[in-house]
Amino acid sequence: MKRPDGMDTNSLVAGMLRDLAAVQTSMQKKWGYKRASDAVLALDSPIESYVKADGTLRKIANIGPSSERIILEVLRTGTSAIVAEAVEASGAGADVARRRGLREHFLSGAQVADALTSGALEGPTLADYRGDLQMHSTWSDGTVAVADMARACKARGYQFCAITDHSYGLPIAHGVSMADLAQQHRDIDAVNRRYKGRFRVFKGIEANILGDGRLDMKPDEIALVEIVVASPHSALRSDADQTARMVTAVSTPGVHILGHPRGRQIGSRPGIKANWKKVFDRAAKTGVAIEIDGDPRRQDIDYDLAGQALAAGCFFALDSDAHSPDELGFADIAIAHARLAGLPISRIVNCWPTDRLLEWLHLRAIAIDR
Repeated sequence: MKRPDGMDTNSLVAGMLRDLAAVQTSMQKKWGYKRASDAVLALDSPIESYVKADGTLRKIANIGPSSERIILEVLRTGTSAIVAEAVEASGAGADVARRRGLREHFLSGAQVADALTSGALEGPTLADYRGDLQMHSTWSDGTVAVADMARACKARGYQFCAITDHSYGLPIAHGVSMADLAQQHRDIDAVNRRYKGRFRVFKGIEANILGDGRLDMKPDEIALVEIVVASPHSALRSDADQTARMVTAVSTPGVHILGHPRGRQIGSRPGIKANWKKVFDRAAKTGVAIEIDGDPRRQDIDYDLAGQALAAGCFFALDSDAHSPDELGFADIAIAHARLAGLPISRIVNCWPTDRLLEWLHLRAIAIDR
């Protein structure tokens, strides 16, 4: 397997399938090739290991005969004449090339598995990880109740988690109203009584960063939660410089984590453009943690940008951004990026003992603009 600054075979194959998806006129074929691409990216071992003695592939969910033909061609030749001809015939070569540029610094599942077990890397291990600080429940756009997410986190061996449903200013994600947030807090209190001394759920929110860097919640509303993840959800395809927006966000009293800072998505949008050194320098001064969001479509920030944030002196949060218990495993992707960046566990809030985490949460809650 190549290092992530090159490209492993799984990423190469998945990229070819995504190129082919981009030039399809049939929506059914477009989504079919996208699903196949995602399936290859999710594999935790090299695609070569799925080739049988007769030269065909072992069964992989969401990969049909057409996708298998592309995969085997890439494994045999290192490229795909089929894809190249389809792209040329479509006349969309420039758009395909642009989309390829939006796949850089993403890890395949095989690269994640390699990073988590490599003895050549330093940084956090799975055993160092004490809890996940961004996830969603049915109070916004998650699929299960607070108690179910907490139970799943405890089953993973965590000591704590934070429920961070979307704030009311993001209706597209079914943002939680303040009245419903109060009811959610009662649900969290009940869970914490049940697990007293063994596991803790923090009352959180994922607040939306507005265009000018302010949050979509009032200061007195922010004060009602224990942990605030501030994330951008708009202007994610803009070419404009948004440094001021992000500096304002990490300067806001009560903000603990800058969530998926760029808002990028693999192959579809580049995310926010900013002078990230200025943003990281400000976050280091205010004590706001920079998130590595482990959602495989986001992986934001990535290992390269994390190295820049480390040099600036930032804290980090490694989170799954899970919307169901099955997605809690996305935290492993965030940990892999942290290991590739060589982040020390002393800088990662998810690796802190609960007492130290509580102290940091309290300090950020009463922080004033410095």
